[in-house]
Amino acid sequence: MAHLLFRLRHVTDEEALEVRQLLDEGGFDVYETQAGFFRLGVDAIWLRNPHQREAAEAALAAYQAERQAKARQEHDEAVARGDAPTLWRRLVANPLQVILVMVAVTLIVLLTLLPFLGLIG
Repeated sequence: MAHLLFRLRHVTDEEALEVRQLLDEGGFDVYETQAGFFRLGVDAIWLRNPHQREAAEAALAAYQAERQAKARQEHDEAVARGDAPTLWRRLVANPLQVILVMVAVTLIVLLTLLPFLGLIG
């Protein structure tokens, strides 16, 4: 029976390509599924051979740990250079967008708490 190995939803094209290459180079017997027009399926990479499961999961875990370390290093370098995105930088770059998001969050919080505020009085 096939085993879900890697979900492709919310994954960049670059990462999906790297995962495909990793699995191909490892000689794993995999296939892909698409979610379809109405998004009822699953965008994923599946493993056909259950005997390869541990090796495939170990290869993916090593890849993801390497990718996380690389992303963390890039972020730390951006912080050291002063290029890391912050709320202030986003406010300066897109003031209307940041203000609208803050207003939306405030409204959602108020609408959520409104029934409980009536219990206080």
